[in-house]
Amino acid sequence: MSSEKDSGLSRREALAGGAVAAGTLLAATAPGASAARRPSGAGARRRVDVAVVGAGLAGLCAAGDLVRAGHSVVVLEARDRVGGRTLNHPVGHGEVVEVGGQWVGPGQDRILARARELGVGTFKTWTKGAQIFDYRGTQTHFSGLIPPLPPADAADFDQLLAKIIALQSTISLSAPWRSPDAAALDGQTLETFKLEHSSTPGTRFLLDLAVEAVFAAQPRDLSLLHALFYMNSGTGFLFLTSTAGGAQDSRFHGGSQLVSIRLARRLGGRVVLGAPVRRIAQSRAGVTVQSDAGTWRARRVIVATSPMLAGRIDYEPALPALRDQLTQRIPQGSAIKYEAVYSRPFWRDDGLSGYTNSDRPPIHFTYDNSPPSGRPGVLLGFVVGSEARRIGTLPWRARRAEVLGAFARLFGPRAARPRTLIEHNWSDEPWTRGCYAGYMPPGVWSDYGPALRAPVGHIHWAGTETAEVFNGYMDGAVRSGERAAREVAAGL
Repeated sequence: MSSEKDSGLSRREALAGGAVAAGTLLAATAPGASAARRPSGAGARRRVDVAVVGAGLAGLCAAGDLVRAGHSVVVLEARDRVGGRTLNHPVGHGEVVEVGGQWVGPGQDRILARARELGVGTFKTWTKGAQIFDYRGTQTHFSGLIPPLPPADAADFDQLLAKIIALQSTISLSAPWRSPDAAALDGQTLETFKLEHSSTPGTRFLLDLAVEAVFAAQPRDLSLLHALFYMNSGTGFLFLTSTAGGAQDSRFHGGSQLVSIRLARRLGGRVVLGAPVRRIAQSRAGVTVQSDAGTWRARRVIVATSPMLAGRIDYEPALPALRDQLTQRIPQGSAIKYEAVYSRPFWRDDGLSGYTNSDRPPIHFTYDNSPPSGRPGVLLGFVVGSEARRIGTLPWRARRAEVLGAFARLFGPRAARPRTLIEHNWSDEPWTRGCYAGYMPPGVWSDYGPALRAPVGHIHWAGTETAEVFNGYMDGAVRSGERAAREVAAGL
């Protein structure tokens, strides 16, 4: 759901200038334009070398690489837009904010390379000014990565962090289940590790806060092995939780969805919107892919969705038990983004950066998410994990009151009177059903890990959850699409 008083997101903005009906193809046009044409015969059978399921970053990058290699491709997207878990929302005067994935940082070379190729630049996340630590009823200002804790709590957190950092570097990115002590690490949650290796409330709160920010889940949800793999995949716990110089370092001019929009324009009529894939049938000759927009015959198919959504497709013959049961065991995180839009970023006048950490629900961390011009001012607040599930059941007025109450507590009474409050609950999206990404509970890597990336006959898998590097991030999505394209090209 994306709402301003529960109103829907503008299709015109989501598609960068042109609404399209279900079953239409994104037509090739001049740069900067967006047009659509309806395919001839919605039930027609078509032939291509490769069918790609999903027009997010993974699917679009895979398709583009295969087209450059000389193969015929179709991209079938269930939504009426491209971009997957990236989505822009207009805030006036030609500016947008991102209601989905948005940040990039050093080392995320593949998404940055694609953006440069497409003429999409970056700008730094606003970090100037003091940060707020709202803890146990008291607000203090701080700088740096780790909020101030009482001395005993700070020492306890330092030793817990040292243990995590030492362990994360031992985890294999290609085969986590083969890492040292993998069975023991995968047999417990990050929560049990936290309780065993820490003793102070401040330490436990900060770890919970960091895990919620990175995974949109609680430590109790995550296999310790998976948490360590994810950290190692993203160059470490400290990088993933950092803004300047870390995973939240920069944003894209024009919003992160612009990368997918421009990738899709290059593919032109090969991208079919409003085409949820219902069934994939394999034979010795290839695959038959059935969608709401028609049926395609292909030599190979790349399923570029989360494992959970991939598991909802009907396969003939049925997938091997290991792969099918894998998809039953990778839930999505729970995340709602709230963005309060003001005429200007007034908190900057008070010497504040807009970044906060709080132990009070529903919002535990915020950012200044204003456009690079600074107009309008935008405060971004995340509601994640169990809080997202709780608040998601409330009426709009109750949700709005809780969120604005949190902003006002952190930034003063002016924060309670935004021009607009934007809400996007990714768990409500029928073709996403949660964000930021799928995660592994205990035992999944050990028993089902080998099935995550392995092709099944003519079916190949992509999506950020399959990435070895920057798993869960936009960069991981790009890398997964590039890997799948290489696999398919070798097979063809």
